[in-house]
Amino acid sequence: MKIQLMLCLFVTLATHLPETTSLLAGDAHEKPNILLILADDLGYGDVSCYNEQSTVPTPHIDSLAHEGLRFTDAHSPATVCTPTRYSLMTGHMAFRVPNGGRVFTGVGGPSLISPDRMTLPGMLRDNGYATACVGKWHVGLTFFDEEGKPVSDNGVDSVRRVDFARRIEGGPVDHGFDSFFGTACCPTTDWLYAFIENDRIPVPPAALLDRSRLPNHPYADDCRVGLIAPDFPMEEVDLVFLNKSREFLEQHVRKSPEKPFFLFHSAQAVHLPSFAAPQFQGKSNSGPHGDFIHQLDFVVGELLTTLERLGVADNTMIIFTSDNGPETTSVIHMRADYNHDGARPWRGVKRDSWEGGHRVPFLVRWPGKVKPGMTCEQLTSLTDIVATIAAVVGVELPDDAAEDSFNMLPAWIEQKQTAIRPYLITQAFGGQRTLSIRRGSWKYLDHSGSGGNRYDRVPGLGPFQIEDNAPNASSQLYNLAEDPGETQNLSLQHPEIAAELKALLEQSKVAGRSRARHAVK
Repeated sequence: MKIQLMLCLFVTLATHLPETTSLLAGDAHEKPNILLILADDLGYGDVSCYNEQSTVPTPHIDSLAHEGLRFTDAHSPATVCTPTRYSLMTGHMAFRVPNGGRVFTGVGGPSLISPDRMTLPGMLRDNGYATACVGKWHVGLTFFDEEGKPVSDNGVDSVRRVDFARRIEGGPVDHGFDSFFGTACCPTTDWLYAFIENDRIPVPPAALLDRSRLPNHPYADDCRVGLIAPDFPMEEVDLVFLNKSREFLEQHVRKSPEKPFFLFHSAQAVHLPSFAAPQFQGKSNSGPHGDFIHQLDFVVGELLTTLERLGVADNTMIIFTSDNGPETTSVIHMRADYNHDGARPWRGVKRDSWEGGHRVPFLVRWPGKVKPGMTCEQLTSLTDIVATIAAVVGVELPDDAAEDSFNMLPAWIEQKQTAIRPYLITQAFGGQRTLSIRRGSWKYLDHSGSGGNRYDRVPGLGPFQIEDNAPNASSQLYNLAEDPGETQNLSLQHPEIAAELKALLEQSKVAGRSRARHAVK
């Protein structure tokens, strides 16, 4: 009975949460431009506005915090790239769709986003926005061979099978973006080293990557020997992305100044391998990965400068965040060699269910709307970007879209203190087998272990393993208010709380959503 009452309570709360707000209702010309910058594998502790002990200078990212709103309890929907990016684009948790725990590499696909699924760029395009995606896609797309058959396997042999004269299906331009320039997956990691323009690769890969010409350091190993195009600069990919984003902004302001834009700048940095461009190498005093973080900060600064130069900064909402926590290799070596902890102050790293795997930086700058220098402790997820932006542009979300997205605009604008989200679900590396749920200060992990990394097998992670105080428990329960480091599993001491959260998780899985349906009128 207690469990049923708790479920009813949270369904009722979610039902009465606002889908849209009248704060910003107005004509099309009042709609803000939107720049969404997504870093890759950037940890909560990698930037100094979140970690005063950071050894890497990030003045431009820090300026977003000083001039806007800094969330301290923001989370990526998943602890790895592909499912997070699906959830960000759709407001729908990836574990709810087939293959939603998969991480694509090379020419793998198809897209996780079904053709009839509403997306963030599609919603904005339907409401008068010019939409552009620059950078890493990594939500899956479909390449074809000479016979017109889909190529969906990983590896260099699959890249060789691709007919690059054929159209690529399921990419950004098929899901709401007017234009796309970027890569299928991780730009300098995943077998295919070539740029996609809209739905084709204009300069196909022609030779095997020669790794002997690339930097050799502890952060350089995550680079598979795939096929590379002659115009693909392994150490300057982020600078190419920067130039393309600037080109979009300049052309848009020149040709369509009356029309709002949505630019999704999806960075290469700071996913391994840490290949900073030559002009940034040695500049951070924190090694190759520190240089890569420093280069990311430079890119952010250049985008901010471009908005100022074009005279559109005051009417542009900027959101900066990351797709998951920091990679194992970068954390291990940065801790040991430079006293820099990209996961600080949390337990866990990329792939893990613990906070370090998914608590991420989340900054919002919106001149005249979001008060500068503010901090928000609201629990939020990257899935909430869809519902929040829908509220900004005055769109009421249908029941069959953005089912895991909550409108956080009252927290952005009004500094609303009462909780907007009734709970939050996060998926770790194992997909639906490694889910966790957070309600208030209580966090329930529906599995044992990290949910991602094997600390007894990954070289260098062993010293960071915390002794399990409940080795016989099949799940984990932590009180983050009293134990933010997730050191004491309380699932056996508080079985009633564990059962309530388990039931709430199961209810959400069965319902296929965490945002309540609209009330029947």
